[in-house]
Amino acid sequence: MRKNDIEWRVTSGLTDYADALAEMEARNAAVIAGDARELIWLLEHPPVYTAGTSADPAELLDARFPVVPAGRGGRYTYHGPGQRVGYLVLDLNKRGKDVRCFVRAVEGWVIAALAEIGIDAFRAPGRIGIWTIDTQEREAKIGAIGVRVRRWVTLHGFAVNLSPDLTHFGGIVPCGIAEYPVTSAAALGRCHEHATFDAALALTCDAFLESLSCADEICA
Repeated sequence: MRKNDIEWRVTSGLTDYADALAEMEARNAAVIAGDARELIWLLEHPPVYTAGTSADPAELLDARFPVVPAGRGGRYTYHGPGQRVGYLVLDLNKRGKDVRCFVRAVEGWVIAALAEIGIDAFRAPGRIGIWTIDTQEREAKIGAIGVRVRRWVTLHGFAVNLSPDLTHFGGIVPCGIAEYPVTSAAALGRCHEHATFDAALALTCDAFLESLSCADEICA
């Protein structure tokens, strides 16, 4: 199955997080019921902190923006303007029922898309998310991954920092990792236009979808 078999939706402007969450959950239910196509949805949110199922209240340092329970795994995450969020409503019944391999495949997709805009990103053992080297030669987080699976149909997905206000991350301990900074494409001096990154995601999407049927190789 290739990208052309899935609805590819790009929403301009800012989409309220709670509204997006409700729409994503409705689409998940429709895919489970066989009443809708799978969905890859690219969008942006107004500033918001989202709390995963493992969120520690001690890691909410300054609730300067709304805090919304997300229902996904993980801890606190920030979303806001300048960040490309990708929600994935994909049926793993068709691709191998392995959540760990799905997360790894999403990481690989984002890493490949970032490479298309000149950013060398990587996985860091023991640390969830997408990492790169910032302008001060430190390992820094440029993307977050958070998923939920209901009857083997996925929800949530990824968030990549293109040009957000990085000071907004100061209200939380992002994903529970305090030892490393966050960065963005803009901070690295790379292209941070949404349309350019969306094109990079589209270019690398078929390889991502193909990788979902190769679980043994991905998780080796």
